[in-house]
Amino acid sequence: MNVLFLDTNHPSLISGLKSLGFTCHEDYTSSKREIEKKIHLYDGLIIRSRFTIDKNFLEKSDNLKFIGRVGAGVENIDIQAAEKKGIVLIAAPEGNRNAVGEHALGMILALFNKFKKADSEIRQGIWLREDNRGIELEGKTIGLIGYGNMGKAFAKKLQGFDSEVICYDIKPNVGDQNARQVSLQELFEKTEVLSLHTPQTELTKQMVNTQFLKQFSHPIYLINTARGSAVVTKDLVNALESGKVLGACLDVLEYEKNSFENFFSKENTLPEDFQYLINSDKVLLSPHVGGWTVESKIKLAETIVHKVAAMWDQHNSIK
Repeated sequence: MNVLFLDTNHPSLISGLKSLGFTCHEDYTSSKREIEKKIHLYDGLIIRSRFTIDKNFLEKSDNLKFIGRVGAGVENIDIQAAEKKGIVLIAAPEGNRNAVGEHALGMILALFNKFKKADSEIRQGIWLREDNRGIELEGKTIGLIGYGNMGKAFAKKLQGFDSEVICYDIKPNVGDQNARQVSLQELFEKTEVLSLHTPQTELTKQMVNTQFLKQFSHPIYLINTARGSAVVTKDLVNALESGKVLGACLDVLEYEKNSFENFFSKENTLPEDFQYLINSDKVLLSPHVGGWTVESKIKLAETIVHKVAAMWDQHNSIK
């Protein structure tokens, strides 16, 4: 059984699949069109985010039995087309959920305590204490939208604080001892710190817009370690300027799918809304690394191996 790797990953992923009896091939440089010409030779495919696995690609995947995405979601794969061909999709949100939980907590604490501003000023010889007075997470109500692997991991981290943690999810009965599940209306009424933990779907695209933000009873802080497409940047900037949003921690950006580096080339100018984000002390940014730790790289690989093994055992037992 042949497996094609399209992105580099932790070596334990290849060694793990080899131990299951798979023959592993690596191709990290060929174009999508070149891969399409040979994908019919493979039973399995391992990818991160190198390119989109669309219907046209899948139509050429005559022998493909599974696709393993080394990440939390499978939004870069045409799920419907894959299911129609009987291809099993495997993701690994269990592998980086702890990293995302720690990152979200680290970002909000850094923003509350003005670490970025204070550090920059100290390095310039500026000593301002009152101007860098922080606020505490204790006593705040933290509202989570999406209570799957990532939301649960963040809620668990918050148990060290004397805060109320509530969650909203389209699935019923997902709340637990770390977060009380509430209606969307109650979330709007009580939340002071909002954290997004949703996958990219038609429901979540541009979910956080002006109309959405207006429904919160309190000014809020926003944390987004989920998907950049969930937040309309222009509307967020307007809310930051008006005080409806007091601050934002953004590990993901609406602009990610564009060529981010090109924003900073001589030929281009930064979009006005993005320029506001990078210049504002109310905003903390990181380059989509919430789930990108040394440990999570190993865990992601191990999770894919374990899931492929379970899938293959089931496949062989059916045969």
